[in-house]
Amino acid sequence: MGNALGCGGLGERLAAAAREGDAGEVRRLLEANPGLARCAAFGSLNSPLHLAAAKGHHEIAALLLENGADVNARNIYGQTALMQACRFGHWEVVQTLLIFRCNVTKVDSLSSRTALHLAAAGGHVKCARLLLAAVAGDGDRFVNRAAGGGVTALHLAALHGHVDCVHLLIDEHADLAAQTLPSAASPMGSIGAASTPLHYAAAGGEVKCCQILVSRGADRTAVNCNGWLPVDVARTWGCHWLEHVLSPKSHLPIPKFPPSGYLSSPLASVLNLARDCGLVTSTSSEFSDSVDDVDACAVCLERPCNVAAEVCGHELCVKCALDLCSVIKCYDVPGIAGSIPCPLCRSAIASFRRRADDELEPDFNSACSGGSHCKSCCSAGDHQASSSPEKKRSTDSDQAILPLYSPPPVLS
Repeated sequence: MGNALGCGGLGERLAAAAREGDAGEVRRLLEANPGLARCAAFGSLNSPLHLAAAKGHHEIAALLLENGADVNARNIYGQTALMQACRFGHWEVVQTLLIFRCNVTKVDSLSSRTALHLAAAGGHVKCARLLLAAVAGDGDRFVNRAAGGGVTALHLAALHGHVDCVHLLIDEHADLAAQTLPSAASPMGSIGAASTPLHYAAAGGEVKCCQILVSRGADRTAVNCNGWLPVDVARTWGCHWLEHVLSPKSHLPIPKFPPSGYLSSPLASVLNLARDCGLVTSTSSEFSDSVDDVDACAVCLERPCNVAAEVCGHELCVKCALDLCSVIKCYDVPGIAGSIPCPLCRSAIASFRRRADDELEPDFNSACSGGSHCKSCCSAGDHQASSSPEKKRSTDSDQAILPLYSPPPVLS
């Protein structure tokens, strides 16, 4: 952000092109001066990366990052590009930022919200799915991180009636008994301190949100600082249709819910693979000339296979595997919660691995991401410090940068 004044007119042109989605102009400006990627715009001090993320221009975000843009840069409100992408539901941008190893746990300076809070408040379940996969292994602490006033992501999803987000967060071990603090922001503060997600769902008025919470063990007898039960909140907010669900004396059966369709067991593994071996971004014509039919990904028919599904062993390119895990709903298979269907045989996929003949042949033409498999160009200390791959100098034979994520056909 400190380069705003030094970038001058070229910086303003780059910011405008990033905002408007003019990839050609962005490419021309960066080829002339790669340092422009680190500039910030005037006003709210949004960098070009912030502007591209807020508008969903994932291919421009990739161009900026490959030219040295700070993936964790903050604007005047302390928000990162990841927060902007999650606020507006641009999951393709979230993918890009995660591959470039953005910090998922940062909070803004307005209300100490993480990107997950913003995704949950907006009902952007695909963004939430990606964020939770990125912190696999530390998910319980992340999903329950409280923003200002003790509000969790589950509180916000419940308040705004986002059923899919509520379902996913609960299955990712969100705390059903988390309580807000007296400093909760208005109008949420009027619900009362010590309110649980069920109190917030009662104010939101969405029946299914309340049903999911109750079916998973939310306490209908919890009392907040106003002395209100969740059913009292529903009455106060005029949501009388919730009384049969929220009343502690209700004898009506509560529906049982299967695991969330947005759980994705293989997403964490394929996200790590995309980081470690680099995400191929070449043009279709270049692949058509260089990839044998036998090695081509069966989904896109353009890129070489470099990952394989566990169990069934079918091979895909890492891009298609990442898109499938980000978009496709999971199978409801007993004992394999969160598995997704293989696009070739419909078998349940719980994880991906590197293709066997690629394990000793890392793709040095792809941008180095400092992953655990990269041992020739990064030291162990560099892995932690580096937040984005370095751009290889452009030549006439270099691979052109195209949109990283064109979703594969949605499978039924």
